[in-house]
Amino acid sequence: MGGRIAIVTGAGSGIGRVVALGLAEAGFHLVLAGRRRAPLEEVAGLAETCGVSAKAVETDVADAASVAQLFARVSARFGRLDLLFNNAGVFTPGAAIDAVTLDDWRRSVDVNLTGAFLCTQAAFRMMKAQAPRGGRIINNGSIAAQVPRPHSAPYAATKHAITGLTKATALDGRPYDIACGQIDIGNAETEMTAGIALGARQADGSIRAEPVMDARHVADAVVYMAGLPLSANVPFLTVVATNMPYLGRG
Repeated sequence: MGGRIAIVTGAGSGIGRVVALGLAEAGFHLVLAGRRRAPLEEVAGLAETCGVSAKAVETDVADAASVAQLFARVSARFGRLDLLFNNAGVFTPGAAIDAVTLDDWRRSVDVNLTGAFLCTQAAFRMMKAQAPRGGRIINNGSIAAQVPRPHSAPYAATKHAITGLTKATALDGRPYDIACGQIDIGNAETEMTAGIALGARQADGSIRAEPVMDARHVADAVVYMAGLPLSANVPFLTVVATNMPYLGRG
């Protein structure tokens, strides 16, 4: 099958859904990974109206065997991988650090960090071995990779760690034509961030509504990063709603 092949994790909703459809419009064949089949199948159907193939694969990115099965299916169907968008992630309940439960901490680390590592490792191995070799990995870091919100220690810690994973992957990928970059997103309008437009906790403890932006702008940015030749890379790109509290977040 001709054309570029992409895996999008967390593809059934939110940023993953919008980015997957943007990649389909750009001509990528898609493997859509996530825990719920029904929304994945819906996205696959929409993507195929763009003239590409799209396959939904139920995947738990925190489970090594599930990730291995995902990449084995990609290899069997397409024989190669050109792009991985590491997007799957969870928010755990907001709590001051002394009130964070160990279960919430571990869930954040398992999905947001270990899941990204497992997918990166599998993609790296595939991209290194394929002919022609190489490919691109894009990590969804979040603004929380730069500046945390109050009561977000598990999420902020994992997203700061994603930055380290991005840098290490980019360095290790140089000899094999594997590029790795990160997009940090602030207040894209999705079902997961709907509450921000109603009211979010600020650094001074107050609750205020925040501006949001159309998530399509995120998709456009990822498509730009994905469309570069492997001789060029965007290590870090930040896309935010213009008037959100970010530079002066506290």
